[in-house]
Amino acid sequence: HLFNLVHMFCTRIFNLSCSSKTTQKLVFFLEQGGHNPLTYHERSKLEYGTTTARLNTESQRRFGDCCLSLTPAADPVATPSGHIYDRESIVAYLLSKTKELKKEKEKYDAEIERRKKEEEKNLETSKKKRIREFVLKDQGALQRKDVHSDVMEKKKGRAINTESRETGKNTLKRTSYWLSEFQPEENDSSKTSSAPPPNRCPSPITKNPLRLKDLIPLVLNRENPTESKDNRNNLCICCVSKKAITTQPSIVIKKTGQVMLKDVYEDIVRPSKVCPVTGKKFKPENVLELQKAASGFASSGQVVAKKYKHTLT
Repeated sequence: HLFNLVHMFCTRIFNLSCSSKTTQKLVFFLEQGGHNPLTYHERSKLEYGTTTARLNTESQRRFGDCCLSLTPAADPVATPSGHIYDRESIVAYLLSKTKELKKEKEKYDAEIERRKKEEEKNLETSKKKRIREFVLKDQGALQRKDVHSDVMEKKKGRAINTESRETGKNTLKRTSYWLSEFQPEENDSSKTSSAPPPNRCPSPITKNPLRLKDLIPLVLNRENPTESKDNRNNLCICCVSKKAITTQPSIVIKKTGQVMLKDVYEDIVRPSKVCPVTGKKFKPENVLELQKAASGFASSGQVVAKKYKHTLT
């Protein structure tokens, strides 16, 4: 009964002052051992566990926005995967990745050379060891005197410490491995992957090889051409039907860069295979489907974000 009274008292304090972190933690710990689970409202006020949030349309990337800067693309280009980027952003990304790949290749080449030298050294050491073992086996009768002297040195060492400082340090290193000065040193070879770095820069999203000449220039028409392209309310429109492109499937003709809705292309442009804006002929393989944008509806893509925070229990 005492526990139930304390529980009810803390719950009422929590409802009166949801901003008090101390009260929230107290109720949280009381509920862990009690019989009544926390309500949804109480769990939403706590700072522990998995929290979810619904993403609305404003939180989604709109059609015509750069996938890197998440702003309307001033000079839009498309990759072979259909993602739209601003030319300045994607070129800066490719340049930075090229420098990183160059450094990784230098490290990889240096590691390969180091491993090669290490293998040669081990091979030479094993060769000398085999020769020494062969000499000891072939001239075993002549080595008895040395063996006898080694036994005498061991007996002598029991009374007099004849080992060198380096030998004693190695012995201490083997037996007192917990000392800081005897900890193993970090080897850079463990950081170097055995697989060689790629020759081409990876795409930011698909990770496929991407080159500058693979970028496809786009002609994105806006609802209000006089307004600034930075205005998020200035939507992109189809070059044929002049309808706003939001979450509908759309395509681009690589040869001309004209962007249009996919259903308009299937009904009007595809039978003639002529660009309705420039009048140039194109082949079906010159048509690329662009990645469509998402909205706050579940059918358009991922609309729920989750974040986990560790509990104190």
